[in-house]
Amino acid sequence: MPQHKSPLKRMGTDKKRSARNNYVKRTIRTLTKELQQNPENVDAKLNELYSQLDKAAKKGVIHQRTASRRKARLAAFVNKMEK
Repeated sequence: MPQHKSPLKRMGTDKKRSARNNYVKRTIRTLTKELQQNPENVDAKLNELYSQLDKAAKKGVIHQRTASRRKARLAAFVNKMEK
């Protein structure tokens, strides 16, 4: 346990940030599973998922290349599913 004031403050901000990051990651994971399990209304779900991935990458929750890779895999999945 920290003995000084600034590390205590830092622990609080770390806790808030990790909670926000976990929420964003959970949201992305949930949307991905919904898209893969329910093929109806794919375009709207895909657009929402792209938006969430871009926002997460912009805020630093996930890396930009990770977001790009996931978007590419989702697009390939949707294209394969539509055939």
